[in-house]
Amino acid sequence: MSRRTERIADQLRSEIARVLREEATDPRTRLVTLTRVDVSPDLGNALIFWTSLDARDPKSVEVTQHALESAASFVRRHVAHALSLRRIPSLHFRHDPSLDLGERTLSLLRSLADDES
Repeated sequence: MSRRTERIADQLRSEIARVLREEATDPRTRLVTLTRVDVSPDLGNALIFWTSLDARDPKSVEVTQHALESAASFVRRHVAHALSLRRIPSLHFRHDPSLDLGERTLSLLRSLADDES
């Protein structure tokens, strides 16, 4: 990834987070944390990885994913007004399970350490 696409990905992440926090009215998108944005080299697509506080429940993940997919065009429109880019990428949301996996790994390590003591 080039510096330009990294910079644009960072700008997109912060602006999408702002739009979801301040302008979106759907309560299902309020507790979402954006973890990473990957932008294609041609700026045609952006893959936004997200997690939330209630991401352990598969049904909750499905509901939030649907809400984010429904809000994608709304968010894209607001991002287009806020950022001075010639081309605003299509937004695609995907749940990021890495935080949950990391937490599970840490709890396993703690339980192993407790067993050794």
